[in-house]
Amino acid sequence: MRKTGLMKWAGVLLAALAIGATAVKADDMNDPYRDPALSALKGKKIAYLPISIGFDLAQAWGGVVKTEAERYGMTFTSQDPNWNTDAMAQGMTALLAEHPDVIVTQNPDMQSLARLFKQANAAGIVVVQLNMQGAVQTDAFVGPDFIAMGEQAANMMVKKCGADTQTSHKIAIVQGVLTGGVSYYQVQGMTKVFKDHPEIKIVSSQAADWDASKARAITETALQQNPDLCGVIDVWDGQGIGTGAAIKQAGKQGQVYFITSGGGAQSMCDGLTDGTYSAVINYNAPGMGRDAWTAIMVALQNKQGGGAIKTQIYSPTRVMTKEDVKQGTCWDPQQYAKILR
Repeated sequence: MRKTGLMKWAGVLLAALAIGATAVKADDMNDPYRDPALSALKGKKIAYLPISIGFDLAQAWGGVVKTEAERYGMTFTSQDPNWNTDAMAQGMTALLAEHPDVIVTQNPDMQSLARLFKQANAAGIVVVQLNMQGAVQTDAFVGPDFIAMGEQAANMMVKKCGADTQTSHKIAIVQGVLTGGVSYYQVQGMTKVFKDHPEIKIVSSQAADWDASKARAITETALQQNPDLCGVIDVWDGQGIGTGAAIKQAGKQGQVYFITSGGGAQSMCDGLTDGTYSAVINYNAPGMGRDAWTAIMVALQNKQGGGAIKTQIYSPTRVMTKEDVKQGTCWDPQQYAKILR
């Protein structure tokens, strides 16, 4: 009995010693991958150059990237061209001279910054394009697959105004800047779908240049000339506020099916709630900011230099109607605007 008891105590003692040794080893262990990752980020400079900082999408993207950059000991600067393409080009030229490690930007159109992007990559600067794809591919494009989004919006419109409906089959398209990626590629997707649905009659397809007042005037004219208009697609909810106002003023709210798309700010939920929009395709701008930050981390940790590895990061989308709006569904631009001040 005594021998057996001693053996049991010896076993307990050995187990305790083994646990203690394991604990010591665990305390001594470090993540061998963390320090190299953090050192690849610390001290690096990020320059932010959207079309304008004064609208919801740019506030969300910049707010997320700035928050994370400062968390990891990086420098974040921003410029506000205020919708001026020449000012954007000048800003990009200045950044080439300053040589930040990363430029996060948004194309005003397909071509204006293309040559400057090439120069930035050639100089080893990482370039992340947001929302509007340019003619040149850089380290990353972050934004929706706008061709697929255009197809999606067109198919939604076919269901409401197509051959199987008792309607005029007439629709209008309100574009943005004709050569801007958000507009150009969405219309490309719509055209692909509508070619297979000849019953759809596009009675108006004009550019509002991201201006809500122009969108309103275009839609007012379309409704005056086509009082039996079945539906409208506007490529961005920011200018779609004007499109929806024209529909409401004409007494057609609830009769004209109105689809738009955007980044999911509170104004989107408000527009669904009050009937300005019939349906929206939400591509979640704060999520795009997170994806841009991920692209930055990957590029800097790979240490291959600007333009070495090129990636398309397509943002998930979600179709929303009034029934989907609940408290907290959309985000408040002011929370991100404060970060950028």
